[in-house]
Amino acid sequence: MSKSNETTPATTAAFDDEALLLVGHGSRREKSNEQVRDLAAGLESRLGIPVDAAFLELAEPAIDEALAQLAPVTSQVTVVHCSLFAASHVKNDVPLAIEQARAEHDLEINNGAHLGIHPAILDLLDDRAAEVEAELSVDRAEDDVAVVLCGRGSSDPDANGDVHKLARLLYEGREFDRVEATFIGVTEPTLEDTLHGLSKHRPDAVVVLPYMLGDGVLTQRVRDWTAEFDEDYPYVEALAGDPLGTDSRLLDVFADRWQEARTDSVSMSCDTCKYKVDLEGYEEDVGGARAMLRALAHQEAHADREDVDDEPHSHDAPEKHVAVCMNQTCAEMGSPSVLERLRQEVRDSDHCDARITRSSCLGRCGDGPMVAVYPDGIWYGDVASEDAERIVGDHLDRDRIVSDLVDQTL
Repeated sequence: MSKSNETTPATTAAFDDEALLLVGHGSRREKSNEQVRDLAAGLESRLGIPVDAAFLELAEPAIDEALAQLAPVTSQVTVVHCSLFAASHVKNDVPLAIEQARAEHDLEINNGAHLGIHPAILDLLDDRAAEVEAELSVDRAEDDVAVVLCGRGSSDPDANGDVHKLARLLYEGREFDRVEATFIGVTEPTLEDTLHGLSKHRPDAVVVLPYMLGDGVLTQRVRDWTAEFDEDYPYVEALAGDPLGTDSRLLDVFADRWQEARTDSVSMSCDTCKYKVDLEGYEEDVGGARAMLRALAHQEAHADREDVDDEPHSHDAPEKHVAVCMNQTCAEMGSPSVLERLRQEVRDSDHCDARITRSSCLGRCGDGPMVAVYPDGIWYGDVASEDAERIVGDHLDRDRIVSDLVDQTL
């Protein structure tokens, strides 16, 4: 249980009445996990009720373990998310864990919303930008200062769209030359592409803000890529700032999300949720049953946490890696639908152990869409979405090359 030095510890009666569970993603870096625990301690002081921390993966305790520990000593738990936006963890994984806990324990559980877009977060990001400006000795009122807001990136278009909305709100009313939204992975535009694109505008400085809670692996990647850009473009000063961290303003957001959850006033953006409406390119994801199956599979992948210290991520490396070219030519020829169909076929397969990812240009423009399968070194060309079933069923499941699609072998 989180300890507070600022308020009197909660009484047993208060503890029996209500507690709060702050759920973070979990990281290979213990420093990031400690930040979630620090936020839990700060929130406990702010609200005056017991606050525990739990994690989706990579750290302990897991959500089910934390709820099981709370069940004997309290009658009501409100789950508050550390997730910045609503993607699969918020929409699938946490609700599944909560439903399982409700079935197993005599416990009232309120499920809160993600952090989302909040005035306190905008103020915090503004201050993070100002810190970088001071270090670079630039002034947004006098110099052309461009800001790059870098999110993690998601397969959920609703979550990615909110990053762009946040970037726009950060721009409004402030004297930045421009504010661009970008991502470290999963989707586009990537941070590298955004930085190189900004160089054409020749700003005096580029401030990169990692839109992440903890100071983990991805945050360091943002710093590294920014440093490489700064070295490659000497006429532009570029520097990455700090993540959100444990700033006290986040406690204001958590407190609002807690109050919303316990008063049944949680609002989610269902109008643009790929699990609820038919979105272009995500048609296969529509449906609560499919979302629940995906959450179950993800939960099972992290079921064994006994060796979490020795092997912090329980996902094994896949047997095969499939890269789908998403460069302009292949994209125009239909590679986005190929990518999504391959992912769907892999999810539906009982035997396939493969990871399907986007790729930049594979150097076979005009022969695409291109699909490369490794470690086999097989490149398929002129792939249509209807070919995905054969690529997965024959090649990925049974190691039988789809010969009529082979473009080249390496």
